[in-house]
Amino acid sequence: MKLSQKKCVPCKAGTPPFSHQEIANYLAHLPNDWKVLQLHHLEKEYLFPDFKKALDFTIKVGQIAEVEGHHPDIALSWGKVKVHIWTHKINGLTESDFILAAKIDGIKR
Repeated sequence: MKLSQKKCVPCKAGTPPFSHQEIANYLAHLPNDWKVLQLHHLEKEYLFPDFKKALDFTIKVGQIAEVEGHHPDIALSWGKVKVHIWTHKINGLTESDFILAAKIDGIKR
């Protein structure tokens, strides 16, 4: 099953964050423009021709986040949206982070 077809699930306290190998395995299922920073969070920057299109995309990201119950940090500026994803509860990455990344990549722009 594709990551974008899965559902984010809340992790339980005490769940360990993904290991380097688990991150590499899941990252292979995302486009190459997703970056893993310090084995802690995912980051991607999306570019747009103007502020309005960037804002529209940001709203769609927010709608997906609400449905999934998993909320990224989103930075909106003129022609650019930067998304940071990680599981705050465990201060690291889980499967849900990669699921959310795949769903965000599926947004029609």
